[in-house]
Amino acid sequence: MFDLGRTFVQAVERDPDGLAMVTADRRLSYAALAQEVGAIQSYLQRAGLRRGDRVLTVLQNRVESAVIHWACQVSGITVVPVNWRSKAEEIDFFLENSEAKFVVFEQISAENVAGASRRGALGSLWCGEAQGVPASGDRFSEVVGHGADPVVHSHPDDWSVMLYTSGTTGKPKGVPRRQRAERAAALAHVAQNQYRMHEVTVGVMPLYHTMGVRTLISLALINGTFVAFPRWNAELFIDTIEREKATHLYLVPTLYHDMLTAKGFSPQRVASVSKLGFAGAPMHDALLLKLQAAFKPELFVNHYGSSEIYTYAVNQDAVKKPGSAGRAGLNARLRVVPFDQPGRLASHHEQCAQGDEGQIICDVQSDEAFEGYWKRPEVDQKSLRDGWFFTGDTGYVDQAGEFYVTGRVDDMIISGGENISPVEIESILSLHASVSEVAVCGLRDERLGQKVVAFVRPSEAVSADDLDRHCQASELMNFKRPREYVFVREIPKSPVGKVLRRELVAGNYDVMQQQEESK
Repeated sequence: MFDLGRTFVQAVERDPDGLAMVTADRRLSYAALAQEVGAIQSYLQRAGLRRGDRVLTVLQNRVESAVIHWACQVSGITVVPVNWRSKAEEIDFFLENSEAKFVVFEQISAENVAGASRRGALGSLWCGEAQGVPASGDRFSEVVGHGADPVVHSHPDDWSVMLYTSGTTGKPKGVPRRQRAERAAALAHVAQNQYRMHEVTVGVMPLYHTMGVRTLISLALINGTFVAFPRWNAELFIDTIEREKATHLYLVPTLYHDMLTAKGFSPQRVASVSKLGFAGAPMHDALLLKLQAAFKPELFVNHYGSSEIYTYAVNQDAVKKPGSAGRAGLNARLRVVPFDQPGRLASHHEQCAQGDEGQIICDVQSDEAFEGYWKRPEVDQKSLRDGWFFTGDTGYVDQAGEFYVTGRVDDMIISGGENISPVEIESILSLHASVSEVAVCGLRDERLGQKVVAFVRPSEAVSADDLDRHCQASELMNFKRPREYVFVREIPKSPVGKVLRRELVAGNYDVMQQQEESK
């Protein structure tokens, strides 16, 4: 198996004149991109970095992000990409935890990087335009002014990337992934999404997120074009799709929702897109149907996975069976086991019967799996058991053998002794014509322990009684019906579009109108 360094060089050799990267003001062929990768590789070597070292990047999606990523791969250096919004104390944690020896940043992240106490002793590289370059940092544009051919020093067993996953409590967990695992995941992604050579996508999913990294690597395998999109703006995104004739999209559901509701959206403007893929969160039925009508894609993929093991399951016809995550991916083995109980952890030997809800687990012998969290043995002990990764996701297998993800173990609502998953309720409420977005949580209740509460961002005037009648007319069991509806101006989300239920539980939302109780 090739390492990622050779994978990149292979792409350059195969089609040097093909279009590799596009930004607002630059268009780089694979040959031109390689010259910048080689220049940065030489620069990092002169800065004293060697194979096995780590480089922290605090960047938006821009051409420099891709160049740094590939320069690290050909060098056998680990890239540690983090959210460009990270605060100074968070950057300090990333630097300390990852043991990074170098940091790359830009104007938008400069103040927080400068405020990190550990940054002072490290070499640094400044990307993009700025009022001035920090005394201790060099300018990317000057470094790549004289290009160089990249020289492969990497090996499949080198660490490729370390992604950080954020939890509801505690510090983020580092997920180190080897080059062979990254390449295997990218190959599977190409096959499972049926990408052709020279596909074009708008890369809006952050390159500090597993979906963004996977898109970047997958496109190199097929000599595709990555159109870098730094910050989410639905109207500009539609403009970019139309201008660059994007052929596929791979987004979280929230971004699809924003695009469909954006001013100026029309099916004609996105007609070049023939394949849709989503991951990161379940997609509610109403949004699935709207996307199918707007795009009429030849392939509509629900990809279920994580940073730890990129692919769990894939459903290549998401509309045919809404909510289904499909079957195990090319490199995966999956099971559903009973939930852990106080004093007793579930085993991979105890599989749930079809239709019974439990925790989803995945075989860590997968070619695309990680090998454990970075310096977090206590988390490994909980999540890695006898060769299986306990995902923390809840779900079940139907009679056809397809997997359904119903939520997170931590999000499970226990009301009156019943386990209730928010996703099922959200899907039903999303089908109401007056509901734009919805998130369901369990709030404390003296009698029930927790009560089901629906936080709704309406698209037009609607009452709690209207929504309750909608739930009663559905197949939703009575005990799962929301006991309260809260109408909010926005549903809180993470930078990559995931609903932040913990913010809703904590009361961090803007009420749109008087809270109403359903009967």
